[in-house]
Parts: sequence; structure tokens; C-alpha cells
Amino acid sequence: MVASPALPPPPKLLDQVVAHLRVKHYSLRTEQVYVDWIKRFIWFHGKRHPKELGAIEIEAFLSHLAVVRSVSASTQNQAKSALLFLYKEVLQVELPWLENVTQAKVPKRLPVVMTQNEARAVLARLEGTIWLCSSLLYGSGLRVMECLRLRVKDVDVSSCEILVREGKGFKDRVTMLPASLVEPLKQQLERVKMLHNEDLAKGHGEVYMPFALNRKYPCAGRKWGWQYIFPSRNLSVDPLSGVVRRHHADEKTIQRAVKKAVLAAEITTLATPHTFRHSFATHLLQSGYDIRTVQELLGHSDVSTTMIYTHVLNKGGKGVVSPLDR
Repeated sequence: MVASPALPPPPKLLDQVVAHLRVKHYSLRTEQVYVDWIKRFIWFHGKRHPKELGAIEIEAFLSHLAVVRSVSASTQNQAKSALLFLYKEVLQVELPWLENVTQAKVPKRLPVVMTQNEARAVLARLEGTIWLCSSLLYGSGLRVMECLRLRVKDVDVSSCEILVREGKGFKDRVTMLPASLVEPLKQQLERVKMLHNEDLAKGHGEVYMPFALNRKYPCAGRKWGWQYIFPSRNLSVDPLSGVVRRHHADEKTIQRAVKKAVLAAEITTLATPHTFRHSFATHLLQSGYDIRTVQELLGHSDVSTTMIYTHVLNKGGKGVVSPLDR
């Protein structure tokens, strides 16, 4: 009798989670967050397998986060989303009760907005690529990662347009490129072109290609049009493929620089780089632009999301004039 070959051991639970997340094209950041929450859930219940746990254990974990750890409602809901993905997509366990686990109510807060003078004061205290990137956040309404992930081919200098690809919710949109940033952007592209040529001469020059395009177009990753407009200063190892590439700049660099600029400008507003996007929307509405236009520029699916910026208008959030002012 010939012994049958031993079957390979099944993949570990967290490896299965990672595999399912990548099949569904979740971002690396979401992958790390979901894996971390699942680890915490397993450790919280004495390393028991999630198949042995149910609604009571999940509610106990989420309650512990809210009561003992005092996490915010959004953080608690993030943990619930990770567990929901684990049970539905990985373990393929249909648990109707999981949908009924209490969802923490996220408080509705007004966005932090700078005045035009405050925004200009902060920008005046920035320089170089940090200034250019922050100016795009304020002048084009970009999110920080949308700006850092811009490729050369996504910017049309002649038409003053920026194509934001795979923004929040995997949605593409077109926004404006401020005319005042055309020349600084051209200079940035010249610097990046020189850096790219140096990388190519050293055998590098490849960037990350989304959705396995590097297999369909093997040489595209080294093409000029795919290069990041705001590249990192150093080469790094891609955590997914292990390939040495030049990634885009780190968002923490912008966050730290803007924080210092806000303090230097002596602004009491708790402004961050994302505050530039809030200010962009608010100042457009103050200038009389239609809210639907602002909605499209921001990439909001529902106009009700954009309506939150109307709180600063002189006539109030609903366009109503107070009887005291009549």
C-alpha cells in the first residue's frame, strides 16, 4: 500500500482574513486595522476561536471598548465592521444576530473650518513640496491621500483639471487645478522627472501599479505617466510584493508640518491638513457657488453630506433669515 500524500495544513485564520481582504481590493491600511481588531477580539476572549463565540461575546467586547477603554463611537463601529467581515466573508457563518448588535451612535459634529485669511497664513508658513501639496488640499478640495497618490497622468495642466482616481468609496472625480499652482506644479514635475531618470539609471524607477496592472503591462510601472507627483525621498520595500520601489510621500510629513504652521500662525482653530478640504467647500459656498457643483468637486455621493458646510453661511444652514434681522 502506498501512503497517500499528506494534505497541507489549512491556512491560519488571520492569513485567511488577509487573503479575503485582498480579493475584495481593500486597502493595506484597512487590512492592517481589521487584522488588529480581530486579534484583539481573540485575545479578549482567552484566545478562543471565533467559531466558538457568538453574540454575547461580541457584545461584551464592544461594550468593553466603550465602557472600559472609552473609545469613540467611530472606533467601536470600526471594530464591529472588522468582526462582521470575519464572520460573513471568512468564516462564512450566517449569523443574523450580528446585524442586530447595537451600532454606536456617532455624534454629528460640525467640520472645523479656517477663514480665508487663516488658511493663507498657514500656507505662508509652509514651503517646498509641503506647501504645494497643502495648497492643492485647499485649492482643489483634495483629501491628503488623494493628493499624495496623484500620478503625472492624472493632472492636465493645459485644462487646469485634476482627475482623482479611486477616491473614497473607489470613486473617480474631476476637480480644478488652481491657475496659481500651474507653474509651481510644472517645476515639481521637472524635479520628479530628474529623480525618476536617476532611479532608472540605477535599475529602479518602478512604482506600485493597482489591480495587477503590472502583470498586464509589465513595463508600465517605469513609465513617466505613472510616477507619483509627490514621491518619497527614499526607496522602500513594498510590504505586499517585496519589490523595492519609490512610493509616494508619507502623510505624516504633511501632518506634522501643518501642525507647526498652525502654531506659528497663532491660530486657535484646531486645524489639520484635512481642514483645508473643509475650508475649500465652505469658501466656495460663501462665494455663491451651487451646492451641487461643490458636491461633485468633493466627490460626495449624497448632497446631504455637502449640506453640513452650509452652517457658516450668513443666512444659516437652511438659508433662513432670522426674524430679528428683518
